[in-house]
Amino acid sequence: MRIHTDGGARGNPGPAACAFVATDDHRQLIHQQGFFLGVATNNQAEYQAVIEALKWVSTLNSPLSTLNFFLDSQLVVNQLKGIFKIKDPVLTTKKKEAEKLLDQLEQLEIRNFTYVPREQNTAADLLVNQTLDKNA
Repeated sequence: MRIHTDGGARGNPGPAACAFVATDDHRQLIHQQGFFLGVATNNQAEYQAVIEALKWVSTLNSPLSTLNFFLDSQLVVNQLKGIFKIKDPVLTTKKKEAEKLLDQLEQLEIRNFTYVPREQNTAADLLVNQTLDKNA
C-alpha cells in the first residue's frame, strides 16, 4: 500500500489540517481522509497525518506486508527514520505515537518513509487545503 500524507497550518502556528491518501500498487484509490486539527504548526500537522493514516491502517482486516509512506516534509521523514534528532517536545510525543502504532502492525515486514517533492503529493495537499477551507 502507498500512503501519501500531508499537513499544513495557515500562520504556523495557526489553523491546521492533515490528510492522507491511500492507494494500491496500481495507484488506485483505496481511501482518503482529511482532519481539522485546530491550532498547530506545519510539522505537528505533518506528523498527525502519518498518525491518522496508521490508525486507519490498523483497522483494516487484510494483512499488509509492506507500507510505503510518501511525505513532502524532509524534516519529518528524517526524524521518523532516526536520522535527525527531535528538539521539540510535541514532535517527540508525536513520533512516539507513530512508532507505537507501527509496532502494533506486527505483520509489516517493510515500512518506508520517503520524501517526495510537493508536486508529487498533490492529492494529499489538496485534501489538506479543502479541509482547512471547510473549517478555518
